[in-house]
Amino acid sequence: SPPEEVEDASELTKRDRSHLENTLKLNEEKPADDVSGVLQRLRKIYHSSIKPLEHSYRYNELRQHEITDGEITSKPMVLFLGPWSVGKSSMINYLLGLDNTPYQLYTGAEPTTSEFTVIMHGPKLKTIEGIVMAADSARSFSPLEKFGQNFLEKLIGIEVPHKLLERVTFVDTPGIIENRKQQERGYPFNDVCQWFIDRADLIFVVFDPTKLDVGLELEMLFRQLKGRESQIRIILNKADSLATQELMRVYGALFWSLAPLINVTEPPRVYVSSFWPHDYHPETHRDLFLKEEISLLEDLNQVIENRMENKIAFIRQHAIRVRIHALLVDRYLQTYKDKMTFFSDGELVFRDIVEDPDRFFIFKSILAKTNVSKFDLPNREAYKDFFGINPITSFKLLSQQCSYMGGCFLEKIEKAITRELPDLLGSIGLGKKPNVLSCDVTGCGETPKNRYRKP
Repeated sequence: SPPEEVEDASELTKRDRSHLENTLKLNEEKPADDVSGVLQRLRKIYHSSIKPLEHSYRYNELRQHEITDGEITSKPMVLFLGPWSVGKSSMINYLLGLDNTPYQLYTGAEPTTSEFTVIMHGPKLKTIEGIVMAADSARSFSPLEKFGQNFLEKLIGIEVPHKLLERVTFVDTPGIIENRKQQERGYPFNDVCQWFIDRADLIFVVFDPTKLDVGLELEMLFRQLKGRESQIRIILNKADSLATQELMRVYGALFWSLAPLINVTEPPRVYVSSFWPHDYHPETHRDLFLKEEISLLEDLNQVIENRMENKIAFIRQHAIRVRIHALLVDRYLQTYKDKMTFFSDGELVFRDIVEDPDRFFIFKSILAKTNVSKFDLPNREAYKDFFGINPITSFKLLSQQCSYMGGCFLEKIEKAITRELPDLLGSIGLGKKPNVLSCDVTGCGETPKNRYRKP
């Protein structure tokens, strides 16, 4: 039938990819800037100054987050989230030029991706089972084992010998389906999403203009993205499937439905384009879509360029949380020791303290210490659970965590936070030329901000 032939004709015209290669610098032969020396120093600071305190006060049982060496050396991660069939997998295929190769991600109109797919660099095309990925401690995915075997069967890795993947890793996620109960997935979908969100350097939330139903699962997802607003980019994909006037209405509707979910003063950047290899539909805003696409690629490139700064800042943030946790446990222990007498029942004394820490000024006293923000204080309820598993008597006071050779744990972590990590950050900044973005080409009007460097 004639309509289908027309469809096929448009399938054949592929878009020029040169802007992809230029913006992401895929053709440059220069070696990637050598960061191995910086990474070695970062690992050393982590192992000698942060990890001892983390272990001593069992921080991972509070946050369930120990940083592995694989995580320190891992590449920046770009996470694709959004409802089903909005073009997440097609977008990855397009960015990596995987279309019509044996390893293109499977795409279609029905919900197709049911796995978490990690696309990373490797010498040749191959697929890796989730169970194998989790068993390999050199990779940064070994902590995923805690979500159970059911989940590992839904995790898959694909290695692709692509220049872009030498510097970044992509993660494709199962689409959010609003009409099906999450329990049917057989593993804790939201917890797994949270794990990836916590580690992503850039989060693309992709929408299709023809189905903007914001339901409970999507609301839940945006609740999980809280605090990560600066990493979120919203993509209105398949934009050339609508006439201009309709597209403007959809853009307005998208903002209207997302506004209650993202309560930050500065709205996230929205990119409007069609991210796939085929040519844009005639009679649509080709120039606008191309400029938007180049802006998005520049955004991605900026994350790659700033990967070391982001990594150091991430470790420093982790160190600050570990320090606060240690100060709190120390304070609980000190209060317990002060309240104990020869005749008192330790269990009852401590239950009093855990039930109402404010009566003993536990959290207030921590705020009196230097460099502690009240916004960084953990939830007091979390400590009820924490001490339920870890008896208070199994900890030592901070003042006793010193050795003649090694110094004091607390002093070492404070030195890492205030001196060593900032110095390491400074040492990278010296060798870098400021990045000039071609805003005259893209009309981006703003360079992506590096959140960690003061202007």
